Amino acid sequence: MDTLAIVGVGAGPGMGLAIARTFGRRGFDVALIARTKEKLDALVDQLGQEGITAAAFPADVMDRPSLTAALEAARTRFGGLDVLEYSPAPHSPVPGFTMATPSEVTVDNLQPQIEYTFYGAVTAARTVLPAMREAGAGTLLFTTGGGSVHPIPMLGNVNAAAGALRNWVLNLHNELAGSGVYAAHVAINTWIGDGGPEGIPAATPEQIAPLYWDLYECRDRPELVFNG
Repeated sequence: MDTLAIVGVGAGPGMGLAIARTFGRRGFDVALIARTKEKLDALVDQLGQEGITAAAFPADVMDRPSLTAALEAARTRFGGLDVLEYSPAPHSPVPGFTMATPSEVTVDNLQPQIEYTFYGAVTAARTVLPAMREAGAGTLLFTTGGGSVHPIPMLGNVNAAAGALRNWVLNLHNELAGSGVYAAHVAINTWIGDGGPEGIPAATPEQIAPLYWDLYECRDRPELVFNG
C-alpha cells in the first residue's frame, strides 16, 4: 500500500508541528512549507527523530509562483499529496500588515491580508485539486481565527480576509460534494498556547491538532469551530 502524504502550508513549531505529528504518527509522510528554510529544516529533523518522514519546501504564500512550485515539488517528492492543510501564522512584522477596525479599513491595509490569507489558500487549492479530482480522493483543510465567524472590531481587516476564505471554503465544500474530495474550514476561537490574555480561553496545539484528524476521517461537516 502506498504511503499517504500531507502538506502543511504555513508550517511552524506550534500548530504546524502538532498537525504534522498527528498525521505522521498515523503513517503519513509530511511536506512542510513556510518562508524560512532554517525553521523548516529544524522541524524536519525533529519529526525525523520521532520516526516521521518529512521534507521541507521553502516558499512564501505571498509569492504565488513560489508556493505553486513548492507544492509541485512536494507532490513529486512523495508521489502525490492526499491532504492539504493551510494555516499560515500571522505574517508580521511586515510593512503593510497592520490591524484596523472596520471603520479604519482601507484598500491599502486590507489588500495584504487578502493576499496572504485568501489568495494563498486559493493558489494552494488550485495546485493540488486537479490531481485529487482525477483520483476521486483528497482532503483540503483551511484554518482561520475565530474572527472569521464572530468578528472582532480591532481585527476589522484581518477578519474580513478570513471571512472571505471561510465563505469560499464552505462553498468549495458544497461544490465538491460527491466527488470524493473533501474541503472543510477550521476556525480556532481560542488563544493558542499557554499564558494567553486574561479572560481569553487558551488551548495547546496538541489539544487542537487531533481535530484535523477527526475531520479527515469523518468528513461529515463543512466547518469546525473550536472554542476550547
